[in-house]
Amino acid sequence: QLQLVESGGALVQPGGSLRLSCTASGVSIAPYMIAWFRQAPGKEREGVSCASNIGASTYYADSVKGRFTISRDNAKNTVYLQMNRLKTEDTAVYYCAATNEILLFGRCLIQGEYAYWGQGTQAIVSS
Repeated sequence: QLQLVESGGALVQPGGSLRLSCTASGVSIAPYMIAWFRQAPGKEREGVSCASNIGASTYYADSVKGRFTISRDNAKNTVYLQMNRLKTEDTAVYYCAATNEILLFGRCLIQGEYAYWGQGTQAIVSS
């Protein structure tokens, strides 16, 4: 059974950076598509980025494109989300999720596509 644990959330000033980690246990993440979602206070959960389980393709929501980078290290069973030039509106609980289905990128930020979820890590962007 795949289990996911997020870490790396913290309080950071606007313009700063954070790197979130999603570490898997139980099985190798290599065959899984991994995505990051976030939920801001009072808002619905939204997709942020996903990394394909075929090749090295990645996909980003428009709100984070050019600022966030997703990467995966299958040897360490870990997926990262590097977040740069952070804005106050990036404040949220960040979740990683996994599926062993093959998704087109048009669907990889839909939370219903994912069977496995972590518990989340909080990132607060504030001065």
